[in-house]
Amino acid sequence: MSAVTPPRIEVSGEADQPHSQVVRLEASNALAMDCGAAFGPLTIAYQTYGALNRNRSNAILVCHALTGDQHVANVHPVTGKAGWWSTMVGPGRPIDTDRYFVICSNVLGGCMGTTGPASTNPATGRPYGLDMPVVTIRDMVRAQAMLIDHLGIEQLFCVVGGSMGGMQVLQWAASYPDRVYAAIPIATAPRHSSQNIAFHEVGRQAIMADPNWLGGRYYDHGSKPEKGLAVARMAAHITYMSDDSLHRKFGRKLQGRSAPTFSFDADFQIESYLRYQGSTFVERFDANSYLYVTRAMDYFDLAEDYGGVLAKAFQKSRSRFCLVSFSSDWLFPTAESRSIVHALNASGASVSFVEIDTDKGHDAFLLDVPELLATTSGFLEAAARARGIDGDRQ
Repeated sequence: MSAVTPPRIEVSGEADQPHSQVVRLEASNALAMDCGAAFGPLTIAYQTYGALNRNRSNAILVCHALTGDQHVANVHPVTGKAGWWSTMVGPGRPIDTDRYFVICSNVLGGCMGTTGPASTNPATGRPYGLDMPVVTIRDMVRAQAMLIDHLGIEQLFCVVGGSMGGMQVLQWAASYPDRVYAAIPIATAPRHSSQNIAFHEVGRQAIMADPNWLGGRYYDHGSKPEKGLAVARMAAHITYMSDDSLHRKFGRKLQGRSAPTFSFDADFQIESYLRYQGSTFVERFDANSYLYVTRAMDYFDLAEDYGGVLAKAFQKSRSRFCLVSFSSDWLFPTAESRSIVHALNASGASVSFVEIDTDKGHDAFLLDVPELLATTSGFLEAAARARGIDGDRQ
C-alpha cells in the first residue's frame, strides 16, 4: 500500500505573498552562506519610503531587530498597528522620508516574505521547515546587499538599526566598507554574550518542547506551537525591560481584583501583561523563524572573523559612526558599545558615542526617547551636509 501524502497546509500568506515589494533571485544567483550552502532561489521582501535622489546618494537602510520586519513606518498588514519605528522614520522625523530614500527589508530566515522556514521550497512544494540552511547575521547582510544591488544603489548614505539590527549595521561596515557612508548601531554588541545565548536557548527549548512543534513540520499538520512560542516571547520580553521600568509600570499591582486568588491565574498585572505579549506575538510570527533568527544572533562574533581583534573588522572602513547605548539596558549594556568605540578608535574611524540615561531598558531604542531622536537627527544632519545630499535632490 502506497504512503498517503499529507495535505498541503497553507502557511501565513505573508510568508509567500507578502504585502510588500519583493525581489526574486533565481537559483543561478544563489546566496553563498556561512554554513557552506549555496541557497536559492531567494525572495527578499522590502518596503521603501521617500524618493531616491538624482545621484542615488540619499538611501538609508534600516535593519530590523529580532522580531521586527520590513514594516518600519507603515501600518502592519497583520496587526494593523503603526510601523515599529514610526517615532524615528517618517516625514519630519530624524530619518526624514521627505529627504531620504528609506529601505527596510525582512531578514533572511524571517516570516514576512523574505525566504524563511515558512516559505515554500520550490523543490518540494512544501514549507522549508528545518530543511532551510542555518542563517547568520552575515548571511542576512549578504542578502540585503543583493537587494541594494537590485535597486541600483552603489553606496548607502547610512545603515541604521538597533539590537540585532545594530549587529547588521556593524556587519555592513565590516563586509562592505566602501558601500556605507555613515553607520548608526544602537543598543547592540560586537558579539552575543553567553547570557544572551542562554536566554535564547530557553526560548528555543520552549518552542521545541511544545507537542505541536512536530520536529518543525507543524505546517503540514495544520498545527502551530503557539504555547511554546508564547512562552519564548514572554521570557524574551522580560529582557527588553529594566527592573525600574517594570516596577514603575506594574509594581506588585493585582490585575482586576482586590485580593490574591490563591491560584495560578494571572493575579498580578505583570503576569497578565506577559501573557498578552505572548498571545499577540504568535499571531504575527513563525515559530521556526524564531529558532533561525535567534540562532543567527548567537553565532554573531565580529572579532572572531578577524583573528579575535575587533579593530581589524573596521580597518578598511571610512564610514562615519554614531553609537548609542542606554544606561538601563542590561541585555546589551553600555560596556558592549564602548568596546566597539575602542575598536573603531584603534582602526582610525570617525566615531561619536552617547549613552542615554533612561530607565526604559533595551526597548528604549523603539520608544519615544527625545535624546535618541535628537542624537540621530543631529548626526544625520551633519553627515548629509558633508555628503552634499541636499545638492543632489531631483
